[in-house]
Amino acid sequence: MSALPLSGIKILDLTRVLAGPLSAQMLGDLGADVIKVERPNTGDDARAFGPPYLRDPEGRENNNNSFYICANRNKRSVTVNIARPDGQAIIRELAKGCDVFMENYKVGDLKRYGLDYESIRKINPDIIYCSVTGFGQTGPYAPRAGYDAIFQAMGGLMSVTGHMDGEAGAGPMKVGPSIVDYMTGMNASIAILAALYHRKINGGAGQYIDVCLLDTVIASLSHYAQIFLVGGITPPRRGTWGNGGMPAGVFRCADGELMLVVGNDTQFARTCAVLGEPELATNPKFIKNNDRVVHGKEIMAIFARLFLNNEVAYWLEKLEKAGVPSGPVNDFEQVFADPHVRERGLEVKVDHPFEPSLSLIRNALTFSETPVNEYRYPPRLGEHTQEILVRELGYDDARIAELKQAGVI
Repeated sequence: MSALPLSGIKILDLTRVLAGPLSAQMLGDLGADVIKVERPNTGDDARAFGPPYLRDPEGRENNNNSFYICANRNKRSVTVNIARPDGQAIIRELAKGCDVFMENYKVGDLKRYGLDYESIRKINPDIIYCSVTGFGQTGPYAPRAGYDAIFQAMGGLMSVTGHMDGEAGAGPMKVGPSIVDYMTGMNASIAILAALYHRKINGGAGQYIDVCLLDTVIASLSHYAQIFLVGGITPPRRGTWGNGGMPAGVFRCADGELMLVVGNDTQFARTCAVLGEPELATNPKFIKNNDRVVHGKEIMAIFARLFLNNEVAYWLEKLEKAGVPSGPVNDFEQVFADPHVRERGLEVKVDHPFEPSLSLIRNALTFSETPVNEYRYPPRLGEHTQEILVRELGYDDARIAELKQAGVI
């Protein structure tokens, strides 16, 4: 096997919580050496974001919780107090030997410590410096802090998510997981990879990258936002209804629910046959997809009645044979027990000091020549501090003891 795609790339990661750490984790999965910088004693804010926590060999809870674990594998952790001059000096020394510098502090914070892009570029002109913030480096909101749910609200995502108007519980609704953080992390990774390519292949220099959650969520709204830009109308909340083909949505069956998406007229005719009412496909109100969109409530009500006549497994088998996209509404236990998910290896095991067989979610990318097959557990707080200071900076034991005594590391 060839080396991983980013072997030889070194990243200094000063990000915390989720979006930035997810991006750095992606790059670490791809072979980059990621040095994660954390505050002494407390570490990444994510370490305090609640249970469940791993327990140490004595059964005590600690700061290795699920929120932190999901975004920090394949990294080395060093604790440095960047508010102290000696801590700032450590960061600058590490940055000299790195390809990428990542941070997600509020706009202007790192300039106070001499760790902003202009300061780092002076000591490493080739550095690719990526800032991940809520609102970006410019604009009236730039100084503001924010978390995922704020951007789901401000960026328009919540306005088009939730039960339809007129239904019980109608109104804007947050998407369950921190999806804007995840997408922002992916955007940061793409930007860093593009900058690395430009520097190496196009003979370019290092550069500054500005990625933010608000830009990301607005761009991610894709055809929904484009509907507004073209027609001036915000699309309504559709609950579980689909966005194109009709009928599409969650249908209750005799023993549970399934998700159905009828993507074209041929699939509609097949679905009607499966449901035992083939004549629906020739009804003038339902022949074409645009007709079914106009009469959406009527056809959805008809389908809802028909699906109640049998169980989920029965319908899924019939729909699969008919070539109609459908699937069960799974909880996480069902997801990770699914034979396809198991065959794809989405759950991977790592040997953690506190959990010999810790389950993680594998990287979603697959490569034929450079597979991502090394998963190192998310590091314990400061686990690699001594190793990094000795190997990367040449500090001796006396200097390290002095820094510990002063609370710098």
